[in-house]
Amino acid sequence: MPHLIPSPTSIPVPGGKRIDEYVGSVNTGTDGVSIAHMRAPADWQEPFQTPAFDEYTVVLSGSLRVEHEGGHTDVAAGQAILTAAGERVRYSTLEACEYVAVCLPAFTLERVDRED
Repeated sequence: MPHLIPSPTSIPVPGGKRIDEYVGSVNTGTDGVSIAHMRAPADWQEPFQTPAFDEYTVVLSGSLRVEHEGGHTDVAAGQAILTAAGERVRYSTLEACEYVAVCLPAFTLERVDRED
């Protein structure tokens, strides 16, 4: 039988970014995948990270910059990007951005391996 997820859990993060997790370790106790709706203001960035999960990101509006070993990739609204587990990356915005992130396995603080 289908299982309705009536609402996401909002996860507070520094820098003005909003995370609404629909599926994952926080909202549904799911370990295999996480699905979250993100809203980040212009000029937002997070620290470099080397996650132990694949992350599929679909940009809904604005644009997202992904820095990586080869430079950076800008992802515009209507585009998507895949970052593989073990890649050192940093996400940032030049303009306000709204996107959906799907992580396999699910995002956890232990798996994200953020640099200080």
